[in-house]
Amino acid sequence: MRLDKFFTHTGTMSRKECAQAAKRGRISVGGKVVTDSAVHINENTDTVTLDGAVVTYMKYIYIMLNKPQGYVSSSDEPGEHTVLELLPENIVKCDVFPSGRLDKDTTGLMIITNDGPSSHRALAPKSHVCKKYRYECADALLPSDAEKMRAGITLADGYTTLPCELEMLGEKHGEIILHEGKYHQIKRMFGAVGNKITALKRLSFGDILLDEKLEEGAWRYLTDEEIKIFTGNK
Repeated sequence: MRLDKFFTHTGTMSRKECAQAAKRGRISVGGKVVTDSAVHINENTDTVTLDGAVVTYMKYIYIMLNKPQGYVSSSDEPGEHTVLELLPENIVKCDVFPSGRLDKDTTGLMIITNDGPSSHRALAPKSHVCKKYRYECADALLPSDAEKMRAGITLADGYTTLPCELEMLGEKHGEIILHEGKYHQIKRMFGAVGNKITALKRLSFGDILLDEKLEEGAWRYLTDEEIKIFTGNK
């Protein structure tokens, strides 16, 4: 890989900035100063430093974000704050995107990556990646209505949802596990029984659990084990 491509891929700087940094002797490869940004390096084995700090190469980036309210799950939506605004600029430059969507007012676990194939696999209906949510609703949920949702309920547009798991932890709050991901599904399910969701938080994406230590708006890289789960290599 060319040195300037290495730096753009890691989100450290542009090719032009890399050329300028190299000419100024700010870049070293294997302990030796490199002044030509067009040289080829082994991104997997060579130690590359910028101003003495090691720059680490990752083919793909995998991030866990605890999404707060008020942010949309897209990379660019005019007039809206997007979840990518919560990440450092050098990471955003690596062409990361949200894997799946959460509504603007829904909080909780989001995975952000630049690994398109793994994201597509994780979101594909045949993968059956379940997602767990904590809900609060406006009115007391009747046990009979909860049972309707567990069995699969017909929405206003005629679509009948797949069976889900719903645990009532109180009259107006509980947890629900979906095995599909239709648009505004949980809100529409509660609407089908004459109720309304007032708060919704995603707790898990398959076997990846929201890190309880993450404050809303905070993020961290996925662990090696979580990456294996997300990519299907566990």
